[in-house]
Amino acid sequence: MESGSTFDIPAFLATLTQRPGVYKMLDAQGAVIYVGKAKNLKKRVSSYFSKSSATPKQIAMVARIHAIEVTVTRTEGEALLLENQFIKRYKPRYNICLRDDKSYPHIYVSIHQEFPQLTFHRGARKRPGKYFGPYPSAGAVRESLKLLQKAFRVRQCEDSYFSNRSRPCLQHQIDRCTAPCVNLITAEAYRRDVEHTLLLLEGEGGRVIEELGATMDAAAQQLDFEKAARYRDRIATLRGILQKQFVAGEKGDLDMIACASQGGVACVQVFFIRKGQQLGDRTFFPKMEEAYDPGNVLAAFIGQYYLDKPVPTEILASHEPTDCALLTEVLAQQAKHGVQITWRVRGERARWLQMAQSNAENALRSQLAARMNMAARYASLKEELALPAIPERLECFDISHTQGGQTVASCVVFDGSGPLKSAYRRFNIEGETAGDDYAALAQAVGRRFARMKKGEHPAPDVLFIDGGKGQVGAVTQALSEMGLGDVMIVGVAKGRERRPGMETLFVPPDCRPLKLPPGSAALLLIQQIRDEAHRFAITGHRQRRGKAAQRSRLDDIPGLGPKRRQQLLKQFGGLGEIAKAGVEDLAALEGISRQLAERIHDALHDRDG
Repeated sequence: MESGSTFDIPAFLATLTQRPGVYKMLDAQGAVIYVGKAKNLKKRVSSYFSKSSATPKQIAMVARIHAIEVTVTRTEGEALLLENQFIKRYKPRYNICLRDDKSYPHIYVSIHQEFPQLTFHRGARKRPGKYFGPYPSAGAVRESLKLLQKAFRVRQCEDSYFSNRSRPCLQHQIDRCTAPCVNLITAEAYRRDVEHTLLLLEGEGGRVIEELGATMDAAAQQLDFEKAARYRDRIATLRGILQKQFVAGEKGDLDMIACASQGGVACVQVFFIRKGQQLGDRTFFPKMEEAYDPGNVLAAFIGQYYLDKPVPTEILASHEPTDCALLTEVLAQQAKHGVQITWRVRGERARWLQMAQSNAENALRSQLAARMNMAARYASLKEELALPAIPERLECFDISHTQGGQTVASCVVFDGSGPLKSAYRRFNIEGETAGDDYAALAQAVGRRFARMKKGEHPAPDVLFIDGGKGQVGAVTQALSEMGLGDVMIVGVAKGRERRPGMETLFVPPDCRPLKLPPGSAALLLIQQIRDEAHRFAITGHRQRRGKAAQRSRLDDIPGLGPKRRQQLLKQFGGLGEIAKAGVEDLAALEGISRQLAERIHDALHDRDG
């Protein structure tokens, strides 16, 4: 089999070792297009250049190879780990790639404090205390926190807020907190609530119910029926939580992973169980260039997914993963505890796994339908705009500001599958006349395409601008000055009534108005990307405006440095509380003189009007 490059295949193969390792295949631009592992590098790499065993994927891939880089490892297990590290780093075109770059949230309990806090946590786990999870989403964490708050009323407020309360907050009034901030509960009683919370999170909900039941009986025997009724209600709440979140017969950590594959698209559904508690589920669509069977998809998914995450003691899979024994060995070494991958199960586990499989199949059907719909929209866009080929990449820019202040430009990107959120970008606009949308767009587009010229991202096939002739003219001039006059630009004006379906398009060079039929597939795609750019711009502007509002109230006070600002916020719990404080209260803080306290007080009250 011949490669489409000057790569000397026979000479390279002659130098290959027969030891285990990882190989990276590179194209003419030096980009990694495929990563693989091998027990015998010489035998495995040679198979790609054998005519008798070549698959269509291999033929297409080999035609693009300009170089192969090899990393020798001591064992096949080390090769598997390194392969998955390279796949996550380079995201090669011809590999099965898991698009999962988010850190997973946890529930955090600050057990080292006198009155521990129960809260949401994402990121490095550096603070002392206990962490529970990972949860599949922020929503799953918040739902669990809400249930725990109903059952045990442990505080979930920030320490700065907690330490500066003089009376109970709303959470106490709605019976969601016992108000330890103002000593309405003893430290001992609060500690018992925290211990029960920890037991529930550790899968010992039955034990908590037994303890609360004994306390309820004791209160009833002492004729304290009001107290007994409170414990009765708490037990009822706990039973509801157990029925909703806990899996019968499961006590440990377990993930159930199901895969459905069809037409070159795969869906992986994961159900998370920790300490017998179902934390939720998550759906993944790995990136693939061709059809793979579920065993290959699961092997790639498990290897990449658990590369940088805690590994449960058991994984239930809908199909046998490829190289399952090697995968299990590597995961056990990484986790430093035994790991079992099982795909033949019975009873309740079989029913749970079947549910996960049904979810994966339903999600796959929805994804395939959405892709067919998106493909139809792209094909329609090609016809309506007379493009030479179906576009592969679209970009859209929009501007958001309030009376010209805190201007933010957004750039959203769509590929053949729809929104490509990892490629979204925002630009804070500086140095332009307030409210000059033309100049703001020109600046944002110029900065975006300057990065494109450096090779940071590919050029779009169509560049949409939210606006009319003026906006299009400003962007056209900016790109022409950069030597990029061949970029296709389309302005999307909403029209007088600003109703969906009434948009007018402006396409250089003549910018004659073009109207597409309302409800046409191409117009729906244009509306979708325009609305997404609008949403992304508004979100960025609100965030910038919020930061500016916070900054203007403390950062502009002469003599008040960052340490003192932080001290004020920590002591008073927020800007609102600082504004309520008197000069004497402010001057009582270490390092704040009376003169500075007066400046702080005057600045805040002058602004409040």
